[in-house]
Amino acid sequence: MNAPSTSPLNPPTWSAVLREHVALVSALEAAGPTLDAIVDAIVTCLRAGRCVYILGNGGSAADAQHIAAELLGRFKAERSALPALALTTDSSTLTAIANDLGYERVFSRQLEGLLRPGDVVWALSTSGNSPNVIAAAELVRSRGNTLIGFTGRAGGRLAPFCTHAFRAPHTSSDRIQECHQLAYHYICERAEAAFRDSPPS
Repeated sequence: MNAPSTSPLNPPTWSAVLREHVALVSALEAAGPTLDAIVDAIVTCLRAGRCVYILGNGGSAADAQHIAAELLGRFKAERSALPALALTTDSSTLTAIANDLGYERVFSRQLEGLLRPGDVVWALSTSGNSPNVIAAAELVRSRGNTLIGFTGRAGGRLAPFCTHAFRAPHTSSDRIQECHQLAYHYICERAEAAFRDSPPS
């Protein structure tokens, strides 16, 4: 689905935004099998004592940090900490890599040093075309690790690299991010439930 025709000089009404959001969320029902496969991949990774690395730019960087906080801290239940790290939070590392090696390598360079067999990488990009996300995806594929992708409807260049790709059925970044948040909260709750009585090794 597409956003109604609007412009900065003619923004939508609140009622129009709500109607679009409700219609968009209703369209996500078919994504259940994809999201459950992502849950399984994350639980398998965590049960093996491995780590989930999460990355993205801008609003997707904030989402990456949100996901890591839900897993490493807690979502709703008391349980052991689940190893998850957002690659968007270390300003010294990010600026050093961007300055010395180029911004396109801010995620792939971190993964060069951190990624181990069995780890999962979770990449968020509303366009699916961010160069630094694609560079990370290429490295993940070269290492044979599982790559989870959260994108918009088209999937962009990211989707073909993904082991599991969740595509929000929209082209506008705000609506895409609304879908992403609903989906990753579902994933975090399901993953958390898997460890209520059986902490990761």
